[in-house]
Amino acid sequence: MAIQYAKRTFDLERHLRDAAAGDAEARHALGVVYSCGSFGIAIDLIEAHKWFNLAALAGSEEGQVSRAEISEEMTAREIAEAQRAARAWLRETGNAKPEASSLRLAA
Repeated sequence: MAIQYAKRTFDLERHLRDAAAGDAEARHALGVVYSCGSFGIAIDLIEAHKWFNLAALAGSEEGQVSRAEISEEMTAREIAEAQRAARAWLRETGNAKPEASSLRLAA
């Protein structure tokens, strides 16, 4: 589903598919959309942190920076929820590596 907003579009399905394939840029873009509430998607800091964390895990320096910045706006409980969501997503998509199950994803 492509979401159109202000003559720009965001292909949510493509980004989700690319994210599942390990694309760090797609993961970061999803984090940006959720952190800013872009393209008609509601702001969701937990979901944004999840995607920034997953981008960082895939090697994105932008993901690391964005995750650190958004963490400053979140409670410890929200960060923990985002970390659980990231681990669950990794398991659900088959992206979990053995070390990821015990990995405490960074705040």
